[in-house]
Amino acid sequence: MAIGVGLGLGLVVVVCLLLLREIFVLVVIAAVVASVWEMRATLATARGITITWIPVALGSAVTIALTWPYGHTAQMLGIALTSLAVMGWRFGRGADGYLADVSASIFLTIYLGLFATFATLMVAPHDGHARILAFLIMVVCSDTGGYAAGALLGRHPMAPTISPKKSWEGFTGSVVTAMAGGALSLSLMPALHHPWWQGAIIGLVLACVSTGGDLAESLIKRDLGVKDMGTLLPGHGGVMDRMDSLLPSAVVCWALLTLFVPV
Repeated sequence: MAIGVGLGLGLVVVVCLLLLREIFVLVVIAAVVASVWEMRATLATARGITITWIPVALGSAVTIALTWPYGHTAQMLGIALTSLAVMGWRFGRGADGYLADVSASIFLTIYLGLFATFATLMVAPHDGHARILAFLIMVVCSDTGGYAAGALLGRHPMAPTISPKKSWEGFTGSVVTAMAGGALSLSLMPALHHPWWQGAIIGLVLACVSTGGDLAESLIKRDLGVKDMGTLLPGHGGVMDRMDSLLPSAVVCWALLTLFVPV
């Protein structure tokens, strides 16, 4: 089930990129809105925190969409205005829990809304389909290589108090496979066609960032006392459980691709 769902999601993304890049942005928006909905329920159940999910979801969706034509201006104004809307929307429930509710809502606005806009920045240029494919190849290689190496060779825990199953052997597998995926992507994709070593560097950095994203979400789940953020994806947990490595990696991948492969 987990493999089938993962392959299905990958197929949807590839088809969107090949047919019309704008559809990919809609997929990103759908994933972010679903994640906001999941976190609404999880935070309310685990901690009694009520996020102002309507302005967070709507503001994030609009910001992600408008980043295509307006770039960094849309990012800055979108997140700022969404944060202001969050603060005002919460007035109706009074002072009790105001800081916790607003803080969690603005955190989600940044973690989900702002980070996801960098996927829009990557897909917007004429070669955006290749940039997103390279990004996804590296992250998937990192996750898959890390899982395989950890399951087969894992002996030395990497962060036992955060994620007992993560091992240094698994991290090594993530680094090696992500570097290989990056080297092949940048050197073989006609739309990018840059030296393999640049792709290897990007893959190395993304493996580190992806692993850090996994550990950060593990800390969030341990803090909340939950195993999965949701149940929307059979075999994978919630949408947030799949976004944890993609979101921070999108920020870093956009920056590195902009440096190595200018538009």
